[in-house]
Amino acid sequence: MMQARLNSEVSCVRKMPKLREGAPGAPRRALFAAAALGIAFLYGCGATRSSKYYQLTVPGDAAHVEKADAVPVTLLLGALMTSHLYREDRIVYGNTAEQLGTYEYQRWAEPPADMIGEVLLRELRASGRYRAVYYRRSNMQGDFALRGRLYDFKELTGGQLSARVTFELEMRNLKTGATVWTHYYTHDEPVGGKDVAAVVAALDRNVQRSVDEVVASLDQYFAAHPVK
Repeated sequence: MMQARLNSEVSCVRKMPKLREGAPGAPRRALFAAAALGIAFLYGCGATRSSKYYQLTVPGDAAHVEKADAVPVTLLLGALMTSHLYREDRIVYGNTAEQLGTYEYQRWAEPPADMIGEVLLRELRASGRYRAVYYRRSNMQGDFALRGRLYDFKELTGGQLSARVTFELEMRNLKTGATVWTHYYTHDEPVGGKDVAAVVAALDRNVQRSVDEVVASLDQYFAAHPVK
């Protein structure tokens, strides 16, 4: 994949045709021909490439069905804090923490931090384990607030391609202000191909895995700390 990126960056580098000596007028005709070829060549090199957009698998927004043993609390989900790279729509790659790059024509439909938040929100709602789950707004009342930081959401280049997702979440009791639960997740998911679509698929699998882990961990917390 790295070689493909390098090849794509080496473009529009060719030798212009040389003028030939000959009969009177030939240099002028050759000059006009060379100019026409040069203009056509530059026009072709300047053609705009279309961008491809990708998104994560988001659960359907089905009607909320509260289970009989649901925890009688309202969860408020805050936006994930992250670097500017994951607040934009570029797909990120790199093999070190110090040097990262982005694809020019391969992009996310939404910023990664927003997409991960949407997947988590819908999975928590679909679980039926809580009275209600909302995004945190200034006028929204709730019992517990979830917030966190996204550290990695990228393709790892090198010998074995993989897709890394790393984030940390915490939950606060809004009545006491105390942090009552934390969860750290990091995993490198193998990429099953050599193109960007395969990287996106691996990142998607990684996110689904992480959200399942978070939902299960919250279940364990409330099972161990019943809300009266």
